[in-house]
Amino acid sequence: MNLSEQLLAALTAYGLPAIFGTTFINSVGIPVPEALILLAAGSFVELGDLSLGWVIVLASIGAILGDQVGYVVGRWGGRRLVFLLTRWLGGEKRLRDVESVAQKWGGMGVFLSRWLVTGLGSWVNLASGITAFSYARFLVWDIAGEVISAVLYVLVGKLFSDQVQALIELLGNLVWVEIGLIAAGIFGWQLIKARRKEKG
Repeated sequence: MNLSEQLLAALTAYGLPAIFGTTFINSVGIPVPEALILLAAGSFVELGDLSLGWVIVLASIGAILGDQVGYVVGRWGGRRLVFLLTRWLGGEKRLRDVESVAQKWGGMGVFLSRWLVTGLGSWVNLASGITAFSYARFLVWDIAGEVISAVLYVLVGKLFSDQVQALIELLGNLVWVEIGLIAAGIFGWQLIKARRKEKG
């Protein structure tokens, strides 16, 4: 049984606590298929097994609390601790790239990394803490983004409950497309930067 199947089994067995736990763990930075769980939860809502309001509330709270862990580690643990914790993920280089993006985009970067470019979410949390981005602003943008994320995934799962398996497979493919686009963007940015140095 793979991780996705185990999480779906946990959702079936435990319901709302499984949703809260999955969104929390994913937001802390441990990669679990949060989108799959939220789509499946939406399907359970349509079948009457779960309450739409509670699913959205607990998914949002779990994700928001997980994001705060990353921010606090970056803010009070500092750059050295973050590099130590993330070195096996290419932490130093990746964090520097995300830091520049976080400084440029500010609150909008936090907001978009909650639901549009979700692969960067935990990195943006760490970078926001390291750069001492205003906690109040971080929290406001974080809450807005995580609520939108929960609403979108759960409603899509609810509206297309009879096609959730196909949606999950499509989502898996879209995640790889998103990763490819992010990698291409970072590579392109590095290439432009190198060319400017050559000309300068």
